[in-house]
Amino acid sequence: MDFEISSTEAVRNFGDCLARVKHRGDTFVVTKNKKPIAEIRPVGPARDATVADLLEMWRPDPSDPDFADDLVKANASELPRFDQWDS
Repeated sequence: MDFEISSTEAVRNFGDCLARVKHRGDTFVVTKNKKPIAEIRPVGPARDATVADLLEMWRPDPSDPDFADDLVKANASELPRFDQWDS
C-alpha cells in the first residue's frame, strides 16, 4: 500500500517506516513542501511467508550440536552450590 509522508515525519518515524516496508510491503512517498521527492519501498516484490517457510525457520540449527549441552552447563552454574535453608 502506498502512503504519503512528509520528510519530517519520515525522519521521526524512520524505523517504523522500514519495518512496515519489510514486513508489510508498504511504500512511502516522501514529500518536501508537499512535493514528492523520494520513495521508500521494498527492494524486490513483497512476498508472504508460507507455513513451510515458518517451519524451516523454527528447525533447529545443526551448526552447533553442543549448544544445548552448553545451555545446561550455564544454567547449572547459576544454581546455589548448597542449600542455604539447610540447618
